[in-house]
Order: sequence, then structure tokens, then C-alpha cells
Amino acid sequence: MAKLKNYNVVIAHFVLFLTFIGFGSCGAPKLQVTKVEAKQIAISDDNTEAVAITNFIKPYKEYIDKDLGKVLAIAPESIDKNGEWQTPMGNLFSQVVYEKGNPIFKSRENKSIDIVLLNHGGIRTIIPKGEVTARTAYEIMPFENSLVVIALKGEQIEELLKYFVAEKKPHPLFGMSFTITKNNECKDIYIQGKPFDKNATYYVGTNDYLANGGDNMTFFKKGIAKYDLDYKLRNILIDYFKEIGTVPLITDVRISVEK
Repeated sequence: MAKLKNYNVVIAHFVLFLTFIGFGSCGAPKLQVTKVEAKQIAISDDNTEAVAITNFIKPYKEYIDKDLGKVLAIAPESIDKNGEWQTPMGNLFSQVVYEKGNPIFKSRENKSIDIVLLNHGGIRTIIPKGEVTARTAYEIMPFENSLVVIALKGEQIEELLKYFVAEKKPHPLFGMSFTITKNNECKDIYIQGKPFDKNATYYVGTNDYLANGGDNMTFFKKGIAKYDLDYKLRNILIDYFKEIGTVPLITDVRISVEK
């Protein structure tokens, strides 16, 4: 009897083993997409749902349009992005960032911004002659970029200059002036009206995208300190327009080329 019992136990274990194998091999069938169909659903004025949605958002749209269309300043002439090494739009934007950002940096860190460097491609449009509105600021700067200040050593400032010359783009620049020689080197470098000191540390205002090495401005990633002012560049423009009244055309020479 004992032997029979052991035999039955072995049979039972074997049956359980086959059962588990069976369940494992009977998984759900794999499904594959064999055909994709699509059709266009027209939205017309007599579409009940479309009308309901339009009516729902209408008051919000009217409020936003009214707010964005409010006249903040006047531009006596167009301020464009045209130029080989610098542009009227770049001159204005970089100077505005300095004027609005530096007081905040001073109050928080007891330091001053020495240079402002932005990217030419980040300015998406010009300031046309006539009324300047909040919508103008959104069109110029549609991104959510904020002002960041990076502390750079003299050797990184030299990298900044080499980058500028190599790129041959009119990136907005304020607080620094220099001359590009026939050999594509920089001389007569001044920062805030003083000769460049390779042993000094300079505080450079830029946007958070560039601060992280965007547009190949990798020298920013070598900064020894970083300060986020939590001030969107678009809001800087809006605040400036509200205060200035008449938008100036800034044509001072910040970058010259040796002939």
C-alpha cells in the first residue's frame, strides 16, 4: 500500500507539471495591425458641438485679444533684425534685458551684470513702425525663456569671443565691445567701458536655454556660478514697453571690423 501511495503522488505531480506547461503555452494571441482607416469629420457652422465650443471660448478669447491688443508704446520707425555683426533689434533687446535685469540681480546678489548675450535666432520677429502692444512682445519672444546670470572666468569670456567670430551671426550683445581683426581675432576688448581682464570674473546675463549650452554656447556650462532670476524675457519686454512710451532705435557700434 505504501508503494502505491508514493506512485500516486508521483502521478499527481506529473499531472500538475503538464497543466502548468499547458497554461504557459496557451497565452493570449498576439495581435497585429493589418489595416488603418481614417475619415475626415467636417466642422461647419451648423455643427451643434462646434457652435457650443465656440460660444464657450468666445468670452475668454475676447478678453485675451483685448489684453494683448492694448497699446503699450509707440515705435517711430521699424526696428529690424538686419545686420552683419549686430542689429537694431539685437541692440535693443540685449540692452532692455540689462536695464530690467540688473537691478534685480543687484538687490538679490549684491552684484552687477557685466554682459548680456542672447541668440539672434531667439528673436522671432521685428518691431514694426507704429503701435507696440503686448502681442508684439509675444511675437518677438514666443518662448518661455527666463533670464539667467552665469559667472564666467576670463578664459570663458575668450571662448565667448571666439564663438562670436566663428559663428558670424549678429547675436544680441550688450556691455561688451571689441574689434575683429583681419586674422579673425579680437582686440580692443572692453567690458562696461573697462579693458578686459583675463583674471577677472564676469557676470553674463543670458536665457536659460543658452545657459545650458544651447546653440553650441558650451562656454556657459563652464560657469562657476548660476543665478536664475525667474524673469521671463517676454515679460521683460512687456515691462519695458509699458515704461518707455517711445521705443528708441539703438545704433551704437559694439562690434567693429578691422579694414
